[in-house]
Amino acid sequence: MMSEKRVLVGMSGGIDSSAVCMMLQEQGYEVVGVTMRVWDLPRQFCEPGQQQPDFIVEAQALAARFGIEHHVADERAAFKEVVVKNFVDEYLAGRTPNPCVMCNPLFKFRVLTEWADRLGCAHIATGHYVRLRQEDGRYFIYCGKDRRKDQSYFLWRLGQDVLQRCIFPLGDMEKTDVRQYLSERGFEMKARQGESMEVCFIDKDYRDFLREQVPDIDTRVGEGKFVDAQGKVIGMHRGFPYYTVGQRKGLGIALGKPAFVLRLNAAKNTVMLGDAGQLEVTDMLVGQMQMADEALLADERLSVRIRYRSAPLPCSVRRVANLFPEEVEGDECLLVHFKTPASAVTPGQSAVFYVGEKMVGGAYIASQKGLQAYLQPS
Repeated sequence: MMSEKRVLVGMSGGIDSSAVCMMLQEQGYEVVGVTMRVWDLPRQFCEPGQQQPDFIVEAQALAARFGIEHHVADERAAFKEVVVKNFVDEYLAGRTPNPCVMCNPLFKFRVLTEWADRLGCAHIATGHYVRLRQEDGRYFIYCGKDRRKDQSYFLWRLGQDVLQRCIFPLGDMEKTDVRQYLSERGFEMKARQGESMEVCFIDKDYRDFLREQVPDIDTRVGEGKFVDAQGKVIGMHRGFPYYTVGQRKGLGIALGKPAFVLRLNAAKNTVMLGDAGQLEVTDMLVGQMQMADEALLADERLSVRIRYRSAPLPCSVRRVANLFPEEVEGDECLLVHFKTPASAVTPGQSAVFYVGEKMVGGAYIASQKGLQAYLQPS
């Protein structure tokens, strides 16, 4: 039977989810913890013969200390099939994925919702630094108070069915406040703990990971040509999956001046190089849109973030018929016009739209091939 006072917390064993458990307990909730095992890394096994990775051992110990029910969700097979496969496929298609954007709706929150149903929890809670507000019967994600930790960018694909069950206790807190909260309650070591900002399933460099997952990648893709903006060959590269738009370091070519990746062409295995100015654009195409309220796209205060750490850029948008279905999924896409130039628009990354601090939706940055056709006067 579903209980309104029973909440399932996604426990990572880290700072944020530990604080969430205590906060919800103090608010009178019956807290249940679940820790997902999705991908084992060697560094997570410190002791000989250790069966569970460190973060699960720590989450179990914390749950015992809190006096809460705890479960382990072993989702390794599904995670590899859903999240890791998409990550690899995107790179092999010449795009640069953001696996957290893919993971949250299709994996993390799906698993949390399924376990919450199974365990009779009306709510699910995580340590994301975002705020949730109900307005006119709909739920909207707002940026977290700590703008350096704000994670709204990663959650644009969550639907109303999930959001209506969510609690985000850290949205109104700074990270320093969370550490102080833990310290004051006797968790001094936890309060001082560092945190990882890397992709959870990659130990070092994503290129090494691609080679592990696709052992024949270097023969399947192989060397290709560096070209300039006019298509002139200026050198050779190791294969397009090893590069991303905006990349400057590690190109393996000396041109006597700084060079940046402008574009990848997976079909031709070419990597276009140019200078920083050539990375700047005033328009971009995005597809596979998902909007919390499409009417807000007409708001004059609309802005867009084109990567997690980027500042919101003032913009305007309009729906256009998809002229190149082989490049962009769907019958329609959005043409985004930046009011000030944007740099390094990267296919595969997310474009997330805001009105002030309210996140109003998002889309995937599409291939920009054929962009000029959308800019011609009608």
